[in-house]
Amino acid sequence: MSYKYDFGKRSKRSIGSIAKLIAVLDITQKELDIVNLLTETQKYKKKETVKSDGTVRVVYNPDKTLRKIQRRINKRIFNQRGNKGGLISWPNYIYGSIPNTPQYNSNQKNLDFSKDYVACAANHCGSKSLLKMDISDFFDNIHSVHVKSVFTDLLKIPDDVSDLLTALCCLKGNVVQGALTSSYIASAVLFDVEGDVVRRLHFKGLTYTRLVDDITVSSQKLNYEFTFAQNLIADMLSKKDLPINLNKTIISNCSTEELIVHGLRVNFKEPRLPSSEVSRIRASVKHLELLSQDSIYRVSRDYRKSYDRCLGRVNKLGRLGHKQHATLLTRVLRIWPLPNKKDINLASNLIKKLEGWHLTTKADEYWYYRLCNKAHSELNILQRSYSKTALSLRKRLKNITPNREDYL
Repeated sequence: MSYKYDFGKRSKRSIGSIAKLIAVLDITQKELDIVNLLTETQKYKKKETVKSDGTVRVVYNPDKTLRKIQRRINKRIFNQRGNKGGLISWPNYIYGSIPNTPQYNSNQKNLDFSKDYVACAANHCGSKSLLKMDISDFFDNIHSVHVKSVFTDLLKIPDDVSDLLTALCCLKGNVVQGALTSSYIASAVLFDVEGDVVRRLHFKGLTYTRLVDDITVSSQKLNYEFTFAQNLIADMLSKKDLPINLNKTIISNCSTEELIVHGLRVNFKEPRLPSSEVSRIRASVKHLELLSQDSIYRVSRDYRKSYDRCLGRVNKLGRLGHKQHATLLTRVLRIWPLPNKKDINLASNLIKKLEGWHLTTKADEYWYYRLCNKAHSELNILQRSYSKTALSLRKRLKNITPNREDYL
């Protein structure tokens, strides 16, 4: 795979007018008018949660029509998968919210290169020195001027269409946490300055990655002096008015400590979980096995939550190729959640509601598609003890479940 430094426009397609934008997003003029008439307070519902460090996280939940449009912007403009992929060609060093990168091997078979945190950390394996920098309040500090620049300068979209797209992605002049488009914009906002910085760092033998707001630079040299890299990155962020979180700027060396990137050890050829985390995962499996011995608790909703949490942690071992993954997964799958008789009524009532909504315009809403998926999940558990009932309900559900492509 050849290395790609610069962002680019993936397709020659153009969104030259608002009418064309409506067609690309597959929405109606009425839906666009509804969003345009919303006040700023109507566009988003504000929610505050307290983070583990005691600070407050503010999340904005978009109006349902705005949410639908933002989802289409992601799928039709930012996302590059498939023949109907988006318009942005993402560089190699960007990870996180962007889709897996399709590549081709010598036999022209499509291969997906993961862009998650594990793949990001893998770039730094075997390094001896690390520089980690964090952009402070990244979303809040991305101004609408820089959002518009992504559309006009990177994607070559005319001003009137770019203004509309910017308004659909911003609130009160900046990007907000909760908007579906925010992570993609955050990944793209440095498109005109980041490539040159990465190129210059590579000339120095350094490796650079960015996982949304987390920047990591590594060196194969012990006790590497990162002053040049820090200044270069600081200057890059300053051009976009993005402040650095100095409390999270960390330089570490393998001679004094274990090197950690995105929670994974990178002192080896491949990323590994800290041994303490592996021990916690084993303990969570053992705890789940003890919970499963209570037949009443095993059919409860609380047990399902505990099971899903534990399974997710075990699957993390699988993503990292850990030798204990297969053994722990086998133990977890032996004690999957079981249904009780109340679940029959819950599943039946949910499908009955969906059948009623299917006859109305509500079936066109994304939440309807999500509820159909939820119903399928309920039946997957129900069939473990009530297979005939689950089969009967699944036949009814199959007739009213929409095609996923209709919502993309």
